Amino acid sequence: MDAGELRAMQAPIKDRYKNDPKAAFITLKAKGSLDDTSIACKVETGRALAVAGLHPATGGSGMELCSGDMLLEALVACAGVTLKAVSTALDIPLTAATVSAEGDLDFRGTLGVAKDAPVGFAEIRLRFDVATDAPQDKLDQLLKLTERYCVVYQTIRSGPPVAVTMARS
Repeated sequence: MDAGELRAMQAPIKDRYKNDPKAAFITLKAKGSLDDTSIACKVETGRALAVAGLHPATGGSGMELCSGDMLLEALVACAGVTLKAVSTALDIPLTAATVSAEGDLDFRGTLGVAKDAPVGFAEIRLRFDVATDAPQDKLDQLLKLTERYCVVYQTIRSGPPVAVTMARS
């Protein structure tokens, strides 16, 4: 896909959202159910069932997916798609690109071993390695716009309010 094809594909969508801003608001959903036999949660992904469990550093078997890894994978996926879309829109040729994310966790926090240890990632690092002949100013613009338009990055960075409830079923 080139820049013209991308613009042509997105133009009617953008026009619709400009004319009807409410049409741009969509609620994405995720759902899971607790496993009956192990400490795991079965998450419906829309394509398959992903079974998330405890990380081995907290006593898990390592057979199930770790939700921390899934968060980083979602960041990599979103950042990669955004990078590709922005590079296409700006006509910045990338002959190859990889996206990687890593995050630091202190599992004492999640296990309740040390009250001063945080629960969650203390730091996340997102990296893009690109093969291109584009000048540095174009790469700077590519990075800036990728950060601006990556939904998962912006969500992690901005920390939106999260409502938590519990109800009997």
